[in-house]
Amino acid sequence: MRFVRSCRALLPLAGAALMLGALAHPASANMEEAVKALQAGDVVAAEKDLQVLVKERDPRAQFLLGLYIYGNAESKLFDLSKAAPLLLDASERGYLPAMIPLAGAYAEGKGVPKSLFEAYKWCAIAEKWNVPNAQLALDQAARELKPDEVEKAKAAAMAFQFKTK
Repeated sequence: MRFVRSCRALLPLAGAALMLGALAHPASANMEEAVKALQAGDVVAAEKDLQVLVKERDPRAQFLLGLYIYGNAESKLFDLSKAAPLLLDASERGYLPAMIPLAGAYAEGKGVPKSLFEAYKWCAIAEKWNVPNAQLALDQAARELKPDEVEKAKAAAMAFQFKTK
């Protein structure tokens, strides 16, 4: 399971999805500017725009900042110790796109302590909510755990409740 190698191919899709969500959100100007900056390759400007929204704990901003700016090895602001906590907070509050990258971070120990248990748990949560490619990631994570650990991780995923704050 890979955390992030290159995000250039995903950026137009993420940008379009986030722009649609941003239109109905009061902080849409910052999100719109951040997406434009990311698409133009200006990670410094994108980080500035996203930080405003991250302070408000906007999960979309946490995802963009965590995955495309701090979690992308090609970014000049690459810092996995900043990326993983953003993805974790967004995931814990139910932002589905952040879950598979978070599971990858746990699987590889990138920005968080390596934990195949946590990787499997987040893949299972994502799969439960029909996140694309979650089943593939779940199968891969299961191959690396003992059967009893898989059962414990499944139970943890089933018991998990999203945070509301």
